[in-house]
Amino acid sequence: MSLSIGIVGLPNVGKSTLFNALTRTQNAQAANYPFCTIEPNKATVPVPDERLAPLAKITKPEKVVHATVDFVDIAGLVKGASKGEGLGNKFLANIREASAILHVVRCFEDENVVHVEGGIDPVRDAEIIETELLLADLESIAKCTERLGKLARSDKEVRKAYDAAMALKAHIEAGLPVSSYPQHDSDDIAPTLQEMQFLTDKKVIYVANVSEGGVGEDNDFVRRVRDYAAKTGAHVVRICGKMEEELAGLSDAERADFLKSYGVESSSLDQIIRHGYDVLGLQSFLTAGPMEVRAWTIRKGWKAPKAAGVIHTDFEKGFIRAQVSSFEDYVRLGGEQGCKAAGVERVEGKDYEMQDGDVVHFLFN
Repeated sequence: MSLSIGIVGLPNVGKSTLFNALTRTQNAQAANYPFCTIEPNKATVPVPDERLAPLAKITKPEKVVHATVDFVDIAGLVKGASKGEGLGNKFLANIREASAILHVVRCFEDENVVHVEGGIDPVRDAEIIETELLLADLESIAKCTERLGKLARSDKEVRKAYDAAMALKAHIEAGLPVSSYPQHDSDDIAPTLQEMQFLTDKKVIYVANVSEGGVGEDNDFVRRVRDYAAKTGAHVVRICGKMEEELAGLSDAERADFLKSYGVESSSLDQIIRHGYDVLGLQSFLTAGPMEVRAWTIRKGWKAPKAAGVIHTDFEKGFIRAQVSSFEDYVRLGGEQGCKAAGVERVEGKDYEMQDGDVVHFLFN
C-alpha cells in the first residue's frame, strides 16, 4: 500500500511551489495568477528511510526499493467550488481519491504575489476551503440518503443504513465535519463512510507556507494556524516552499548543509511524510536479501499474515510463520545469520502484531 496525499488550498498560496519542492522536480508550473494548475500534477516519490542503507551494506542486494508516497497537486479552490465555481467539482473528486489532505495556507506577505481574497489571513483561507469540502459532502450525503430511502421501503437492513445516513446528514447540515460525527465508528454507518469517501472525513495536515525570513520561528500567521489546527488535533508543518524548491538541484549533503544554515533540521518532504504516516497510523517493515532490500508500508496493528499479503497475496493465504529481527539487532549482528546465532531472531505466528522497523522473512505454502 502507498500513501496518497492531495495538496489543496486557495489559488496562489504556494501549492505548486510546494509540489515542486516535495518531488524535487519542476513539473508543476508556478505562476502569479489563479488556476495555474489546470490538470492535477501527480508524482510518486520515495519515502526517505535511513534504515535501508545499512541493510544494503550487509546484504549487498541487486536493488534497494523505498516505500513510496503519491502527491497530487490539485488546482486552487475558491468560494463556490462545490457548486462549480472556479474549476469546481472536478478537483473535489481529485481530493476524494487521496488518503490525506495537505492543506496549504499562505503565511507570508508579498505585494508582488496576488491573493485571491485580497489580503493575508490563513485561518479565513482554511475556513473557505473547508466550507467548500463540507458543502460537497452535504451534496453527497443527500444523494446517498435519497438512494437508500427508496431501497429501505422493502429492506429492513437497508433501513438501518438509511437511518444512520440521515443522522449523519443532520450532522453535516449543522456545519460539522464527518470526522467529528459521534457515531462515526458504528457498524450502521461504516458502509456509507467507506462508499462515499467524504472529504471532511480525511485526515488533514496544515502547511504554513512562510517566506525565507520566516523559516526559523513562527510568525503571527503561523501561530494563528497552530491555534486553529489545535481545535481538531491536526498537525501543522511550517516550511518555506520557495526555498526548498530552489534546493531541488542540490545533492543530499548540500541540501543538509543549506537547511542547517537556516536552523532547519529536516526537509519539508521528511516532515510531511512523517506527519502523514502518523495521522494515518502507518509504519514500515523491512525485507533484506541478495535480490533486494525494501521497505513496505502497512497500518499499525496489522498482524503478520496481513503484512505478508502486501508483498504478495499468496504470502497471506499460505502464511506459515515469520522470522523477525529488530532493525537494531540485524545491523549490530551483521544480518540474519548473526541474529540466529545470537538467539535474537524470533519465530512469530499468525497473531504477531508487526512493529515499525521489523526485518522479516516470511515462510508460506
